[in-house]
Amino acid sequence: MLRSLFILMLVAIMGAVGHYYERQAGPTLVNNNDSVIGTALISDDLMPAMPLSGVDLEALDRATRPQEDFYQFANGGWLDRTDIPEIYSGYTVYHQVHENAEIALRQIIEQAAANSGEPGTESQQVGDIYRSWMDIDAVNALGLDPVRGDLEKIAAIQSRADLVRTIAELYRQGVEVPYELEIDPDLKDSSRYTVYLSQSGITMPNRDYYLQLDNENFARAREELPRYVSRLLARAGMPPTTANAAGAKVYALEAAIAEAQWDAVRNRDPELIYNPYPVADLGQLGVNLDWDVTRKVLGIAGEAQLVVQQPSYFETLDKLLAEQPLNSWKHYLAFRMLDAAAAHLDEATAAIRFDYRNRVLSGQEEERPRWKRGISMVNRMVGEALGKLYVAEYFPPEAKARMEELVGNVIATLDDSLQDLDWMTEAARAKAREKLSKFTAKVGYPDQWKDYSALQIVAGDHFGNARRSFAWDYQRNLDKLGQPVDRSEWYMTPQTVNAYYNPVQNEIVFPAARLQPPLFQLNADDAINYGSAGGVIGHEISHGFDDKGSKFDGDGNLADWWTEADRNAFNARTRALVEQFNAFEPIAGMHINGELTLGENIGDLSGVAMAYRAYIRSLNGAEPPVIDGFTGPQRFFIGYAMSRKGKYRDESIVSRLASDPHSPLKYRVIGPYRNIDAFHEAFGTQAGDGMWLPPEQRVRLW
Repeated sequence: MLRSLFILMLVAIMGAVGHYYERQAGPTLVNNNDSVIGTALISDDLMPAMPLSGVDLEALDRATRPQEDFYQFANGGWLDRTDIPEIYSGYTVYHQVHENAEIALRQIIEQAAANSGEPGTESQQVGDIYRSWMDIDAVNALGLDPVRGDLEKIAAIQSRADLVRTIAELYRQGVEVPYELEIDPDLKDSSRYTVYLSQSGITMPNRDYYLQLDNENFARAREELPRYVSRLLARAGMPPTTANAAGAKVYALEAAIAEAQWDAVRNRDPELIYNPYPVADLGQLGVNLDWDVTRKVLGIAGEAQLVVQQPSYFETLDKLLAEQPLNSWKHYLAFRMLDAAAAHLDEATAAIRFDYRNRVLSGQEEERPRWKRGISMVNRMVGEALGKLYVAEYFPPEAKARMEELVGNVIATLDDSLQDLDWMTEAARAKAREKLSKFTAKVGYPDQWKDYSALQIVAGDHFGNARRSFAWDYQRNLDKLGQPVDRSEWYMTPQTVNAYYNPVQNEIVFPAARLQPPLFQLNADDAINYGSAGGVIGHEISHGFDDKGSKFDGDGNLADWWTEADRNAFNARTRALVEQFNAFEPIAGMHINGELTLGENIGDLSGVAMAYRAYIRSLNGAEPPVIDGFTGPQRFFIGYAMSRKGKYRDESIVSRLASDPHSPLKYRVIGPYRNIDAFHEAFGTQAGDGMWLPPEQRVRLW
């Protein structure tokens, strides 16, 4: 929960596989192309040739006027000829990079698997994780044996005290229970780590699925959830009649948990979720959770204070522990344990999970091939070990240097514009420039790699490897307590196609795999890179000044550095942006939630505006050439739009509208562009055009 505030991500593509190793944020996608990273390991026909301009001319829809629907103009050709593969719930430019790169990453992993080194080395760990996962016969032969002990432990619960202890024990094994623990820098003292507790423990993507009974888009997910619970419990040996009754009870308990949870908009507010509780005051939240036992089992008994993100939720959870029948809780825990473990068990059990988690909730028609999931397993267990191998072979210093140049130019452009903002007071402007001067940019890969040598990876023991990996990472986080904050740590691996801004460290981070074609083209015209790569740079910088990031100072502390007049002026502009996005209806009956997506919409709007100014600045007054029939400014806007091309199945759109702080891809282009004067000038829009927005209604922020 808090990590999603700390890491304000550019794009979320693929969900995590269970709770066992959800410590790496975002997808783990890579790219291999000889124009950027050296020797090609894939044939040329897998990557379309790009002209010097960097514009994918075949992706354009020439039948659509750019003034009418720019997203369709820039991407319509690609959208029309591209079907969503059955193994995905959506397909985007990020998946395109992923598909072209998996062959290269597979070769790295399989080479390690064939030549495992000494125990504890990166090569041994990477190879043994992958080979153990790929030995499907061995996994199938075990069936549910790896979790029999957990099921017996849950069945043996006889009291509320047993229940509370077992909940904490299961959490330490990687099972999602009604709360979540994170160890991260303190929001008001970013030099030290603290413990955060937040709400968790429901199966559907968002509390709204349980509570908005009049929303037809959520109906199938609600109807199928009790059946999913029953199928998993029956698979574990529960008699069918008992399993059916248990499914209904688990659903009812999850609905009660969901009703107590805070909504996504409220959870975005760092001031609301920062609620420090001295240990002596935890009893104010209730006594049934038995805080002494819970803290001891979780390994945080030595902490004098916890930050409880949603106090009212924990008050209700405390009551539910006493009021809900013990058998309902036991069924719930058995289901939650099986749900977390199923993807790592035999094919029959994993198929039950896939049918609900992927097909019902996301519309994915087929499971990804096992080798693809094996790559994800390696990434999640020893992501930086694999990243170290990847970077050594495929990430050139030229790409790192070029990206650092782009970052510097965009930051300099924002510094210039801060001096001219007409809505900001001198005092706040000085503070904003001070914060910007303290930004840290991380490009490519960490300076310090994680040391996995203490993690025991055993050949032929996939489930054990998954458990030990989670336990290793859990202990690694516990060991942070009492230590100074490690500002060198990355929260994404180098092979992750994503980027983030971390407000408590005031840093922007761009993994190596994000800097690959067509998202970043080393040999292309500057306009395209300033649009695609510069747009994401500006986006992440903007998070430091969006509606929530602006509440942190340059040292990463939650502090109010705005005057009342500044905040009021800012809020008036962002309110207009909220209303603009509230009007978009991506799927019948569901509009974008402008409050939930506000931070990302600010990032998109301000990021594009910053990147465009940086592009113009880079020209040093020269007139850019016309290439492929497009001026420099036009190529810039095409470049950014190209970086957002993609499509999703309806089920996935519904899920994203309910819980994703990002707007759907189309609206991440047309929403910002309608507000940018330079776009209207570049394409000569007029009143009556679909992209037109009167100048007086355009939102201008940073």
